[in-house]
Amino acid sequence: MDGAQEAQVAELRLSYRYAKEHPWVVHAVTGFLSAYFMEHPGFRVQRHFDELESGMHVWICEVPAGMTMPALLRRLQSDLPPCRWTQPATGTSLPTQYVIDAAE
Repeated sequence: MDGAQEAQVAELRLSYRYAKEHPWVVHAVTGFLSAYFMEHPGFRVQRHFDELESGMHVWICEVPAGMTMPALLRRLQSDLPPCRWTQPATGTSLPTQYVIDAAE
């Protein structure tokens, strides 16, 4: 082992309801994640897709050790219309998920 910590994979999801209320947010999140890569080269988006079953937009992100998704989400929230994010419980084999949804 070379001592380097392994990057984690996380899913950033945008709810169908929030994306429908604010259609431009999908492009804003994509642009934010691209800019975040420029700021933190260890971070990258592996894939972006629309999940047909739920209607959610999903970004699969590679997050380097020492970086946290909650910190990224707090920065992102300041650029978006009012929203909240949650971290639903997932099975141990799935990547950690973070869902951005409309503020209640």
